[in-house]
Amino acid sequence: MTGSSRLPFKPTSGRIGFREFKAELASWRRFGRPTTVGEHEGVPLFVNEFWTSRQRAAHSLHEISYRACFKPQLPRFFITRLTDPGDIVFDPFMGRGTTLLEASLLGRDALGNDVNPLGRMLIEPRLEPPTIGKVEERLCSIRLDAPGPPPDGFNVFFHERTLQEICGLRAYLLHRAREGSEDRVDEWIRMVALNRLTGHSPGFFSVYTLPPNQATSIERQRRNNARRGQQPEYRSVRDLILRKSLSLLRHIGDGAPRGRARGFFCQDAGAPFPYDGPLVALAVTSPPFLNVVNYRSDNWMRCWFAGIAPDDVEITQTGRLAAWKALVRRTLLSVAAIAAPAAAFAFEVGEVRGGKLLLDREVLDVVPETGWEAVCVVVNEQEFTKTSNTWGVRNNQKGTNSNRIVLLRRTGSPFSQTPPGSSAIERRG
Repeated sequence: MTGSSRLPFKPTSGRIGFREFKAELASWRRFGRPTTVGEHEGVPLFVNEFWTSRQRAAHSLHEISYRACFKPQLPRFFITRLTDPGDIVFDPFMGRGTTLLEASLLGRDALGNDVNPLGRMLIEPRLEPPTIGKVEERLCSIRLDAPGPPPDGFNVFFHERTLQEICGLRAYLLHRAREGSEDRVDEWIRMVALNRLTGHSPGFFSVYTLPPNQATSIERQRRNNARRGQQPEYRSVRDLILRKSLSLLRHIGDGAPRGRARGFFCQDAGAPFPYDGPLVALAVTSPPFLNVVNYRSDNWMRCWFAGIAPDDVEITQTGRLAAWKALVRRTLLSVAAIAAPAAAFAFEVGEVRGGKLLLDREVLDVVPETGWEAVCVVVNEQEFTKTSNTWGVRNNQKGTNSNRIVLLRRTGSPFSQTPPGSSAIERRG
């Protein structure tokens, strides 16, 4: 099996047992180094480079920026070994939807959750992408002369004409959503626009600013402009959305998503999921690493464009280790309730606080009596990429570049929890 292959993106079978999986990890030498085998309190631990560190070594549909997202090769490594085509793969902290998209590309069905509605907006259009012709036709039909004045302060990011076009597109999309007439093409255009708002190259609507997975404040951008001696130049919203769409769709001929989207939740991952479909065969996720990343401030402009009030999104994030472990335990319980017997759960965390706190050990501490048992810990060690070094991020000093995945096995029979009345899953036909 190939955990690091690039193309083609074909459905693969190859469900193997947990014993065989551990044996493969122990003998792994694909990138030239032997696996270091150890244990922590009786749980086997395997350390190596298990998937490629190369950038853009995955399907082009993945190329949507989001803060602290893992590489597509991570879920692929587990999906190709621990599931068969047609199985359901779930991510309770789906973010930009890396796990769901990779599952669908591999012929598995996708089920996802994120407390922020942005998550669904970012992944759903990529699971059923439109043709570039339909995108171009729709873009040409939308009037981009926005009614009314633009938001205060946004001129530090955007040229006057660009800001007018952004506001016009936003008004069109919000109107279509309110009247219930938006379709897959509208959703695709909104997804691309959300990811072209701000960035550090001419491919974004904005003047030079932070990388596209973050949005700085208006005041900080004003200071940034003064320091760099820059002013926003006109950028065509239509042209940039079309250009990014062409890039995202460039691998469609080599393979398109083919797994079914089973639905999306928008709730706290630790609350019971009101799901009555086929049981989950594999969950792959990465929760917030304590308070390492501020998802609320990073996404404030995206929330504005999408018509989401950021303060209304109850981001599941805490700086207190005890509270974080309580969230992990509740998440394990909620996922266990919709998981098949012997299902797998790849729970990815990392090294925080300068590498002094290994979160995999904290996860192992809360596993007992959650419906799961620990199989092993997979530690994927890689050097930071050129891009990360450019932004002054040193390995495991700010953030993390070591994936520490706690692999769990579902024990016993499925059990149910009473779903909260306020939560609901939305399915696609």
